[in-house]
Amino acid sequence: MVRSRALSPHARNILAALLEARGHWRHGYDLARSAGVKSGTLYPLLIRLEGQGYLEAEWQQPPGGGRPPRHAYRLTASGVQLAKDNPPVTADPRGLTA
Repeated sequence: MVRSRALSPHARNILAALLEARGHWRHGYDLARSAGVKSGTLYPLLIRLEGQGYLEAEWQQPPGGGRPPRHAYRLTASGVQLAKDNPPVTADPRGLTA
């Protein structure tokens, strides 16, 4: 059973970064930078979203060799819908959030 509590701002930022990739694979380091999330927060969220069926993940070999494989992520169809339904929270200049 999937819990239906509200997504955190970090989760929303990660989903937005993946939605922006338009179905292309993105690596964790790249996602951390574009979503503004530290790795200690990023990877537990990615694992949880993957477990809930919103992401798919695979190991990819780097093109140059000599480097370890990297885990890459992209949204599933239900992940795309979740990202569209939960856009990133933007700060209101008056100090209020959306």
